[in-house]
Formats: sequence, C-alpha cells, structure tokens
Amino acid sequence: MKSLTYLLLFLISLNIGLAQEKNLPKGFVYIKEQIPDIKLDIRYAGSNNFIGKPVSSYQKSVGILSKPATDALEKIQNDLMSQGYCLKIFDAYRPQTAVNHFIEWARNPADTLTKAKFYPKIAKKDLFQLGYIASKSGHSRGSTVDLTIIDAKTGKELDMGSGYDFFGNISHHNTDKITKEQKANRSLLKRIMIKNGFRPYPEEWWHYTLRNEPYPETYFDFPVR
Repeated sequence: MKSLTYLLLFLISLNIGLAQEKNLPKGFVYIKEQIPDIKLDIRYAGSNNFIGKPVSSYQKSVGILSKPATDALEKIQNDLMSQGYCLKIFDAYRPQTAVNHFIEWARNPADTLTKAKFYPKIAKKDLFQLGYIASKSGHSRGSTVDLTIIDAKTGKELDMGSGYDFFGNISHHNTDKITKEQKANRSLLKRIMIKNGFRPYPEEWWHYTLRNEPYPETYFDFPVR
C-alpha cells in the first residue's frame, strides 16, 4: 500500500513539474503544438548561431509566439503546404535575457569565433551602429518570427541568397547581389507573410513582425523551455 502511495505521489509531482515547465504567460502558445507539421530549427538553443554557443534563457529547442501570431502562421503554413512547401522557424519569442547576452557578446572585441561565417565584412564594433545588435528586440514582444521556406518533401531550404543571421547587405530586401531565383524565393516568403498580416524588416529577409501585435509595448523575459 505504501509503495502505491509513493508511486501516486511521484506521478503527481511529475505532472506538476511538467505543467510548470510548460506554463506560458497568458496569450502565448507553443508553435509546434498548434501547427504540428511546421519545422523548427531554433538556432539560439544550439551552437549554429553568430555567438557560437547556446544563448541565455534558451533552455529547449521550442518555438513560442503570441496566439494571434501563431494563428497567422497557421494560415501561411496551410497555404504553403498546398503548394508543396513548408515553413521552417529559426527563432520566435526571444527573452530579454537573451538580448542582453547578445549585447555582452558584441561588447567583447576578442570573441570573433563566428566572424568568417556571420559577419566577414563588418567590424564587430560596428554591429550596434549598423542596427544588427540593439538593447531591445521586437522578438521579446512575442509576435516577431525569423523563418524561411523549405521543400515539404525533401526538407531543403529555398535558396534565399544568404544564410540566416548573416550580417551584411546581401541579407537586405533591396539587395542587388542575389540571383533572379533567390529574389523570387524571397518574394514568395514576403508576399505570403504580408498577405497574412506581417510586416518585413528591411535589413533581414527572414524577419517578420505581426502588424497588429497584441503586446506592442511589453518586452517579456520568461525562458524558452
């Protein structure tokens, strides 16, 4: 009888722990739970990013967004799937603690581990002035997403002309340094995002913010887990 009691207590505590772990602020959802066929590649939860290691407060490789932003993404995903494509998410909600980690990294001139891959033609000291690093990020408001389009069958990313988080003019929407195919791929993403209520960020082809975001003045700092 005691063994059964201990087992029940253990299961209850386990369920409580899981519930606390998945406890999001009101108005936020896990993208994958609402859109199961969407692909996630949350770069800041791993080492394939411009810092070169997991970023503070990214405890799990999950995507979190406000419910309105996720609803809009669901429409986009359904539209793309009917055309043989699929969305891949690189980043969504980003805690302020993670933004602070970016600032700390940018202020350390000795750390140039990822320069060749992510900012080969830009001096690290200029990242603030050029707008690549800032003290606040729209991602922390919960309705901004970094994403691309992939082939639904092969999983291969459409060629956008530059990689995610590449700091340089070639990542800008108005660049003249990409091919017609790359421009068409960017246009496909841009058109469908704008059609569903997102606005683009001129300097980053992958970055979109919901126009009618529900928390335009609030910068959240709960962990990604």
